[in-house]
Amino acid sequence: MADTSAWARAAAPQVATHWKKAARAGELVGCPVVTLELLYGASDREQVEILTAALAGLQDAPITRAVTSAAIRAVRELAERGAAGWHRVRVPDALVAAAAAERGFGVLHYDHHFDRLAEVLSFRSQWVAPSGSVP
Repeated sequence: MADTSAWARAAAPQVATHWKKAARAGELVGCPVVTLELLYGASDREQVEILTAALAGLQDAPITRAVTSAAIRAVRELAERGAAGWHRVRVPDALVAAAAAERGFGVLHYDHHFDRLAEVLSFRSQWVAPSGSVP
C-alpha cells in the first residue's frame, strides 16, 4: 500500500525506477485516505481528474469500522508504550496503517510514523528510500 509520502517522491531519481516497476506489476494499493490527500494537493480541476483516473485502477484498502477501531487501539497502545507524545502520529497515517494491517499489506512510505505504527499493528513498514535521502 503506497502512502502519500511515497507518492510524493515517486518521481525522485532514486525512487522512480522501482516505483514504475511496482506500478506495472500491479503492486501498488490505494486507500481512500491517500486518495483524498493526493486530491487535496492537486493544483486544479484538471489535476484532480488526472489523479482520479490514475488511482481508479488500483486495488483498494477501504476504511472500515474495524480499521478505525484498530487505528484508535494503535494510538492508545503507543501512548502506553512510549514517552510523552510517542502516540502522536498523523490521523491519516494511523488509518492507512490500520487499513494495510487489516488486509495483510505492507506500507510503502517516507515517514517515520509508520515505523512506530508497525510496532503495534501487524504490517510491514517499508521506506520508499532511506530516511533523509529524498527531499
